Amino acid sequence: MTRFYAKVATALTLCFLGALAFVVLRPNGDRFAPCRESVISGGVDSIGGPFTLVDETGTTVTDQDIITKPTLLYFGYTFCPDVCPLDNVRNAQAVDLLTDRGYDVQPVFISVDPKRDTPEVMADFTDLIHPKMIGLTGSEAQVKAASQAYRTYFKINTPEEEFYLVDHSTFTYLVLPKVGFVEFFRRELSAEDIAEKSACFLERM
Repeated sequence: MTRFYAKVATALTLCFLGALAFVVLRPNGDRFAPCRESVISGGVDSIGGPFTLVDETGTTVTDQDIITKPTLLYFGYTFCPDVCPLDNVRNAQAVDLLTDRGYDVQPVFISVDPKRDTPEVMADFTDLIHPKMIGLTGSEAQVKAASQAYRTYFKINTPEEEFYLVDHSTFTYLVLPKVGFVEFFRRELSAEDIAEKSACFLERM
């Protein structure tokens, strides 16, 4: 009888451990789980969200107006001497690679330097990078709110000087309509890397 109870206890323990493993390890219905590589403190829901900014025509827009298709989103500024142009060109190349694979993706560039980056300046910059690129600026409060939503960092150095520089983070965010933020890409990744990793998410939309 003791042996019988021992077997029952063992079986119940195994069932409990199996159920616990399922709860802990299951993908929680996340269809993008096979694509995710970044570890995000607070989870993917902690990044992204509503924003209100100004587009290249001077029109006030929201995230609902902008994120109408899969989007590669980048924060920077047009006076940036090297990083921003290179990263935006890289993102534009990734968009073209995804187009070749049948995916309609748009690049978006949000300025963290609204003092100098007027809608006209943003239009000139994005037109040089890619015909599909959307440039967004806004008031200092609007830009700060958008930056905080995506947990980006920026700091204007010596703003009293004419040719000041801005420290800023350099992540590119993949944002999907009706889904939101799903992944971020570091700047050391190539256009091919970003296109390949993005395609994994896009084929699961």
